[in-house]
Amino acid sequence: MKQITISDMQQQSAAAASAPRLRAHRNFHPELSDPVQRLAIAMEPGTYIRPHRHPHTFELLLPLRGRFLVLNFDDQGTVTQRVVLGEDCMALEMEAGTWHAVLSLDNGGVIFEVKHGGYQPVAEQDSAAWAPAEGEEGTTKLMEWYAQAQVGDGGFRL
Repeated sequence: MKQITISDMQQQSAAAASAPRLRAHRNFHPELSDPVQRLAIAMEPGTYIRPHRHPHTFELLLPLRGRFLVLNFDDQGTVTQRVVLGEDCMALEMEAGTWHAVLSLDNGGVIFEVKHGGYQPVAEQDSAAWAPAEGEEGTTKLMEWYAQAQVGDGGFRL
């Protein structure tokens, strides 16, 4: 039996808080080639998730602890949906090919993700061209925009 205990989440959150990317993963799937990817991700505020899509799979997100802002976008970067997981929503499934980003709102937050595998890194064409890559200038500004963005907002520019 696989489980996530309160202690597990505390340890994972502590690892995320001290990691350079402010994230820590715990895979439930036995190997990266598993046909169903299942993982808990501890995400601290300040971790940057570039808008991206998974053309081959849906993505199911469940907040285990804390709140997470999930934004969906159209191809031009206009917000099409805005949901706060752990506040007004407890489960969210996005269709394959949906542009999205996640913003951790609380220290100690842990989110659970399920999608088809095997693991595939996000290809460059599946990362939003209008958003900076991780480590590039402008990521902080984009995360500030995420926090305020509402459905219909778009046109983020550095």
